[in-house]
Amino acid sequence: MHEWALAKSVIDAVINIEKEEELPSITEVVVGIGELQDIDIDIFKQAISDIKLNTPLNKARFVYKTIPAFLKCNNCGHKWPYKKSIEHLSEEERENIHFVPETAHIYIHCPVCGSMDFEMIEGRGVFIEEIKKAH
Repeated sequence: MHEWALAKSVIDAVINIEKEEELPSITEVVVGIGELQDIDIDIFKQAISDIKLNTPLNKARFVYKTIPAFLKCNNCGHKWPYKKSIEHLSEEERENIHFVPETAHIYIHCPVCGSMDFEMIEGRGVFIEEIKKAH
């Protein structure tokens, strides 16, 4: 059910931006969805469609972009895609990371220097990437 709460937050945020910036009619909203957000995209899209019905965004088109996840080594500075890091992991190990993200440091190492000291630099969250308005 968190898809509905996320969708409501997106709609509310766009409406607030529209009011604060006194924008003319919004025609399109681009929503970024981090690869690691782990939401059911179909439920999220349906929630957006339903929630926007009785709002000023009723006719706005929503576009959804998946943002790939990347890691960055704090030791050597190397940046690499998260997907590459989990290819060799078992389903159980992937689930461990999903439910307790901090366990990623047990299973994932920098492919350049082998360090387990890294951070997630992209690929989390749901955010408004762009708002297009009528001219």
